[in-house]
Amino acid sequence: MDMRAQIILWVAALVFTGCHSETGQADAYGTFEVTEVTVSAETGGRILLFEIREGQDIAEGEEIALIDTTLFHLQKGELEASMKSVMTRIPQVNGQNDILRQQIENLEVNISRIEKMLKNDAATQKQYDDLTGQVAVLRKQMAANHTQKASIAAEQTLLASKMATLDEQIRRSHVRSPLKGVILEKYAEAGEITAPGRPLAKLADLSVVRLKVYVSGAQLVKVKTGAPCTVRIDDGEKDYRSFPGTVSHVSDKAEFTPKIIQTREERVTLVYAVTIDVANDGSMKPGMPGEALF
Repeated sequence: MDMRAQIILWVAALVFTGCHSETGQADAYGTFEVTEVTVSAETGGRILLFEIREGQDIAEGEEIALIDTTLFHLQKGELEASMKSVMTRIPQVNGQNDILRQQIENLEVNISRIEKMLKNDAATQKQYDDLTGQVAVLRKQMAANHTQKASIAAEQTLLASKMATLDEQIRRSHVRSPLKGVILEKYAEAGEITAPGRPLAKLADLSVVRLKVYVSGAQLVKVKTGAPCTVRIDDGEKDYRSFPGTVSHVSDKAEFTPKIIQTREERVTLVYAVTIDVANDGSMKPGMPGEALF
């Protein structure tokens, strides 16, 4: 064999080897999944702001939409006025009690003097009874004032509770993202009327995706939780792109092969679900097919 023929065979061998490592048959097949979160309105009203778009990156806590809070602010203003009115009644009651307390003290001084005079027959029983009767009336007025203060305190508590409810409704009118992720779908537009519980958008964290594949019992021995593996996706008609993955879950129960999944051994009817976590560079989308090599 001449040198030229040897070089051709050597190059062919390298090409064959390289193609086999990149396009060799995978151990398992499946689709990519992500945890999707539907964000819904918690209050009703007109959507004033809703400027997000599908595919947009969004930070945790970032505002997604604003629902009209005009009615809540009007109600809050009324409550604040009521609260001020109630607060002015407390000093009035306290002032009345101070006056009544001083009057009772003065009467008790006179009662003590009358008691001494009665012993010397210098005062009448009627004088004593009149004074003690006045003290009893004043004490009843003070008791009524204490009841009024308790009623004012209860009214304050009720108003504060209503105020807190309005503040919470205003807070919930600012719809915020519960996670850092991507807007997958948008279900409403600014200007529409929404109701509590109506879905507004669907979000997902695409930074890490999960490839759910199925393996046979024979393959299960080399699949361990926490073990590294290789995940591949199509890159054109014949090529693949490979990514490092980590086995995050291996089912301990067998199930029948899903119709959409092909396993390495066609005759296998019972398989085990395996979940693989993969850091996503943006190439992998929910529902996209993928394959794993263990």
